[in-house]
Amino acid sequence: MSEKLYEYKTEEDWFVAKWGVAGPSIHSFVDYPKTMYDNLNHILLGEESSVAYDLFVIKLSSNLALVQFILDMLNQEQGRQLTLTSFKGLMVISEQDKILWIQPAKSTVKLSELLAGETRGLDSNLLIATRNEGKTKEFRDLFAPLGIAVQNLNDYPDLPEVAETGMTFEENARLKAETIANLTGQMVLADDSGLKVDLLGGLPGVWSARFAGQGADDQANNAKLLHELAVITDLKRRSAQFHTTLVVAVPERDSLVVSAEWEGYIAFGPKGENGFGYDPIFLVGETGQTAAQLSATEKNQQSHRGQAVKKLMEVFPKWQLTL
Repeated sequence: MSEKLYEYKTEEDWFVAKWGVAGPSIHSFVDYPKTMYDNLNHILLGEESSVAYDLFVIKLSSNLALVQFILDMLNQEQGRQLTLTSFKGLMVISEQDKILWIQPAKSTVKLSELLAGETRGLDSNLLIATRNEGKTKEFRDLFAPLGIAVQNLNDYPDLPEVAETGMTFEENARLKAETIANLTGQMVLADDSGLKVDLLGGLPGVWSARFAGQGADDQANNAKLLHELAVITDLKRRSAQFHTTLVVAVPERDSLVVSAEWEGYIAFGPKGENGFGYDPIFLVGETGQTAAQLSATEKNQQSHRGQAVKKLMEVFPKWQLTL
């Protein structure tokens, strides 16, 4: 079997693995719980496995991130369905609803923590602070592979609308996430997203949903933007970015914040039937296709929300341990 390289790198974690060796073995430049990972490999690979991996741990801040990296590699190479769940300070690995391995994610887990009320986490349920079904569908598709069930505010009709009075994407996302989390006691994810057009100084920006006026629909907003750029015939001068800021909040805790952008241009007219918002007039990079011409899968792989969710999953395990 040919060897294959895998890598995971953030500011705080850096792992490189070579699949296709007689291993498994771990080579670490930092302290790590060797006994724990020896036990993990024994459970997941057994003693009879003929092919495994060499793992090089260059930076390590989160055992959750390292275990997830190993599971992702095994799932891809062996066609398995290994899932990692964080539950009240424990790491739980399961496969097809069968628990294979349980281990503390941090050095000390108190019994009182395990016996306390319901767990908080992105492990099974997540409330998205929006009533927009198009946006909800995108988040539902993004989180589905992680086994996370997504609800939105339409499931909570009695909750009030949160006024987006902030002047930045983060301010608005925080307002929504933290307000709804305090009202419901749940973990809440809110995003504030918008389209930034360079020639317009970043407009419509945080006013993207109401660019053509309060209560404007997608068609009206698109028409206004095309009108604003009508005399600009050079596509390169019509550069723009879709921006999103995600905030995850729980009551009485510091919120988690990530952001991402999707580069492109404003088309000269709408094309495509998929997506929502400004998708029909947003040309994706140099592809010549609008976001509305992409399938849901294609869009989620590269969009601002898709990129932001990937960033969220990189930093979420360590943040969750602070809850």
